[in-house]
Amino acid sequence: MDRLDNTIRPYAWGSTTAIPKLLGVEPTGEPQAEMWMGAHPGAPSLTERGTLVEAIEADPERELGAAAVAKFGPHLPFLLKILAAGAPLSLQVHPNLEQAKEGYADEERRHIPVDAGHRNYKDANHKPELICALTEFEGLCGFRAPVEAADALDGLGVDSLKPYVDLLHAHPEEAALREVLTAILSADPDEMAHTVAEAAAACSRLGGAYTPYADIAHHFPGDPGVIAAMLLNYVRLQPGEALFLGAGIPHAYLSGLGVEIMANSDNVLRCGLTPKHVDVPELLRVVRFEAGDAGVLRPEAAPDGEEVYETPIDEFRLSRYVLPEGTTAHDLTRATPQILLCTAGSVRVGEHELTPGRSVFVAAGEKAEVSGAGTVFRATVVA
Repeated sequence: MDRLDNTIRPYAWGSTTAIPKLLGVEPTGEPQAEMWMGAHPGAPSLTERGTLVEAIEADPERELGAAAVAKFGPHLPFLLKILAAGAPLSLQVHPNLEQAKEGYADEERRHIPVDAGHRNYKDANHKPELICALTEFEGLCGFRAPVEAADALDGLGVDSLKPYVDLLHAHPEEAALREVLTAILSADPDEMAHTVAEAAAACSRLGGAYTPYADIAHHFPGDPGVIAAMLLNYVRLQPGEALFLGAGIPHAYLSGLGVEIMANSDNVLRCGLTPKHVDVPELLRVVRFEAGDAGVLRPEAAPDGEEVYETPIDEFRLSRYVLPEGTTAHDLTRATPQILLCTAGSVRVGEHELTPGRSVFVAAGEKAEVSGAGTVFRATVVA
């Protein structure tokens, strides 16, 4: 069992206070957006044996278990994070596995450098995600019904939004959403900037359900993603609630602190709320133009006090234990690799005392008992 020393990423959208508060340390004054736990080559966790990448590479079957290696290869297939959003993240989607393989192979054939700003596919993997709120957490997730989006846009009283309102009323669901998103992202930049300014002013004036979009526009003035965001479901998670973001689902995190887990990939196609490259044709190939509920997840009870966030993929499985004072030790030994993360209280895992924000890696089959009073998230795989 390895105690993990984890990297904090200082992305500009990060909160300056949320992660320091969780860890019980003084803020630096700089944004602290994500703390990574795992074996992602961009910022692998450190152990007493070197990086977690090096520890796994030394003996993959011992660290990951034969079943996980057979299913996912000789590497940890997930990345666990603490995410702290102090400002909106980019509006984005992720490809499915087939799209990722095709896109990566195509860009490799065209010799586009992997670090090029206009490159879409950094690897050949998909990137399903799950975010579980530790505090109240705001986000956008999936398309709302076209008629609802039309009503929201129409309510702003902005003349230049009328064509989008008409499109949303005039077509079947999929066609309406596709045509409107295409029109928003393909509009003349100067005209769109003026439309966004008018819409932002209306959102500020109207308040209520428009308040989140006024805040988005404050951070991204003139960005077409402000209008695209109004096509999506707004959701406010309470602590313990979660969202699963599958392939093709447009989404953005707006504010709050959460535990995030994802398949090990960097493939992101952006729709807006960013100065980075937006590849509209490729984006439209990947987006699933389906309206529906945001799909808030709540944990389902499993044996021995475990609460599981059920998802349809195997690269990760996230669950938690909420341990009251006086709880007897729970045996968390499992035939797959695990990262155990404390987010509240104080717990003991083996010889390691974990306080909020501290974590350990447990090799497949290694004895792991947890005791104490607190909350522990368990990240593993389905193999």
